[in-house]
Amino acid sequence: MSEIKLSTEGLRYIALFEELTKATVKDCIIDDGRIIYVIKAGDMGAAIGKNGDHINRVKKTVDKQIDLVEYSDEPVAFIKNAFSPITVRSVNIVDRNNKRLAYVEVPNKDKGLAIGRNGKNIQKVKLVAKRHHDIDDVILQ
Repeated sequence: MSEIKLSTEGLRYIALFEELTKATVKDCIIDDGRIIYVIKAGDMGAAIGKNGDHINRVKKTVDKQIDLVEYSDEPVAFIKNAFSPITVRSVNIVDRNNKRLAYVEVPNKDKGLAIGRNGKNIQKVKLVAKRHHDIDDVILQ
């Protein structure tokens, strides 16, 4: 895993999120009008809160879209978490031409969701996979 550098703004968003939710944040990425939080494994329930109370409070406070990804040391599990709530059939990580590639198989009916509007969902997965597991590209199958 490469070293993660956080901006001052990112650190502020982490402090706010942890204060409002009591969940532990491992990383915060500010990306094009949204904030992607990587949450410590096991803290996703605290991050969301009962009936989504915690996450909705954070959304209201920062006035941005919030995406949550539960962290895992295992790259395959991490990528599956990043695609959540989409069902991932399989993740195959290969090294090819000095690059680490993750081939992800999702049901045909979920491909549109996996990609997201203007590619936002797949872009999020690529961003966090690169940042946390040095995976150069994520390819849907």
